[in-house]
Amino acid sequence: MKQIKYFPCTFFILILLSFSSTLLAQADEQISVWKGFEKIEFSFQNTKAWYVKPKQALPGNPWVWRAHFPTWHTDMDSVLLTRGFHIAYVNTNDLFAHPKAMQVWDAFYDYLVKEKQFAPKVALEGVSRGGLYVYGWAKRNPDKVSCIYAEAPVCDPKSWPGGKGKGQGSPKDWASWLELNKQTEETAKSFDDIPLNDLAGLASFKVPILHVIGLNDKIVPPSENSDILIANYIKLGGLATVIPMTRGEQALEGHHFTIEHPEMLANFIYDNSVPVLKPLSHAPYIEVNRGLANAYEKFRTTKKGIVAFLGGSITHNPGWRNKTAKYLQEHFPETEFTFIAAGIPSLGSTPHAFRFQRDVLAKGIPDLLFLEAAVNDRGNGFSEKAQVKALEGIIRQMYAKNPKANVVIMAFAEPAKNADYDAGKEPLEVSVHQRIAKYYGAAYINLAQEVYDRIKAGEFSWKYDFKDLHPSPYGQEVYFQTIKELLKLNPDITTTGILKLPNAIDKFSYEKASYHPVAEAKKLNGFKVDPDWKAADKVSTRPGFVDVPMLVGESANASFEFDFKGRAVGIAIISGPDAGKISYSIDGKKAQTMDLFTQWSTQLHLPWYLMLADELSSGKHTLKLDIAQDKNEKSIGNACRVVYFLVNE
Repeated sequence: MKQIKYFPCTFFILILLSFSSTLLAQADEQISVWKGFEKIEFSFQNTKAWYVKPKQALPGNPWVWRAHFPTWHTDMDSVLLTRGFHIAYVNTNDLFAHPKAMQVWDAFYDYLVKEKQFAPKVALEGVSRGGLYVYGWAKRNPDKVSCIYAEAPVCDPKSWPGGKGKGQGSPKDWASWLELNKQTEETAKSFDDIPLNDLAGLASFKVPILHVIGLNDKIVPPSENSDILIANYIKLGGLATVIPMTRGEQALEGHHFTIEHPEMLANFIYDNSVPVLKPLSHAPYIEVNRGLANAYEKFRTTKKGIVAFLGGSITHNPGWRNKTAKYLQEHFPETEFTFIAAGIPSLGSTPHAFRFQRDVLAKGIPDLLFLEAAVNDRGNGFSEKAQVKALEGIIRQMYAKNPKANVVIMAFAEPAKNADYDAGKEPLEVSVHQRIAKYYGAAYINLAQEVYDRIKAGEFSWKYDFKDLHPSPYGQEVYFQTIKELLKLNPDITTTGILKLPNAIDKFSYEKASYHPVAEAKKLNGFKVDPDWKAADKVSTRPGFVDVPMLVGESANASFEFDFKGRAVGIAIISGPDAGKISYSIDGKKAQTMDLFTQWSTQLHLPWYLMLADELSSGKHTLKLDIAQDKNEKSIGNACRVVYFLVNE
């Protein structure tokens, strides 16, 4: 192979080429003067954008982002420029804060913050229909907003441009809004992606808002817009102020009014933006590994995508999961998504491995899988070895069905993990999740570490903000914003293609795990199959573990046998207030005992997964199970209720 020689002039050309993208990005910039300040105008994602520079920027570069009508009532902007703020604008007019506009806003924010070093939190200004934009973006990014100033803001499209209430509306704009959002007059009545709704995350971040309104505004009546939003926001704990503008000319049916004391309104923005605080970056907590290139390629080329969410209660409950699904829909607007919500409270990696086939694969083969189990693996006491078998079992099941799938593994936060970090050690569950992700190329997000670090950095508290291992709206936003940072990364095309599975870390991993129905039990003695089990007491149950067939024995010495073929066997049971103890043996070998009662059994008929043997030789085996005569002293009975047999072939 010939050695390539670079001469000085050639090297200089290469240097120029390496910076060509930067040069091209700046080539269309035009500099002008606005109110005595330098204005930089340029093209951004095929639309016009600009920012105005103060003569002397404040430390941290605080800034104001104007939505729509950026030249209307600019006295505040002049004051803030004089004090050291930047003012910015990107033209997404006539999109009414549609997700198309929000995607441009996301990119514009990243450009100004990452490329121009603007402050991480921005003050938003929305005039009239600009209210749709500032609230649309703020609700999607509450951690990035210092405050919101809104002037006669539209907060419900049905009011304006719809004119469905007291307001006059705008038939032309309403027709555009309906077409853009693919709505009809009837479906628009229940359209919920509007500023009035979903304010909990924004309120939990205590983002202060200030509305100035005209009391007699007939275009955007306050009673249909500001009044409702402010009331909703305060009920959720948000900070809100309303100032009616009653002095001076009231034009355009009261929608245009004189701004009284603009310096006072500028103070509102200044006081909530300065000093500039710089939160920790999301980047250190994200390991891309093979990333999401395959999934993104599938979404773009086939216009179809299957995304699954597998986890415990933090996945089952609404919050980060819903926001992630919505972001994917907005990021790939032409793609028809199927979302599989497979979160079940109380369950960790071992249950996930055995139910993965039924609860996920049977509903569709995912292109993208989100997986979490760290919290319940800790609470349920699974060993490191069990966690490795289960997590890599799930991954291997996934890749066996779709070798081009992408996986995101997440380790969520809890007080026990915070205590580990306080003691200077990494939580076991976190390290296992990271190890499996790296070995199989799955993207990994260490949210446990991030939450701990942000608390220690003084950004928020566990007690008043995050509140619980089942995150508050604030905590859900913390999770989602980091997940969103991963989703926003441009996938490396070199990571596309089929993954060649490496050898299993543990040869007994649950890669062929599945449920077996309780009807397969034989030699029932004191046990019977209840085809539609319901709790006889008033103790609560979990969905999916009630009104289903169950193998039930409630007295000592009751027994059954179960023949299976595979390397592992276990039982998924319901452990309630009367859970007993069992004695079991495999292939007639020495019997072992196990207590079915848990610390939660008095409060809940808890789904509980127990592996009875998981390193057997391949082939046929027989499980014999008896209910023991003794029981836990806290239990009120001897019950053994089996929902599924667990078999790893």
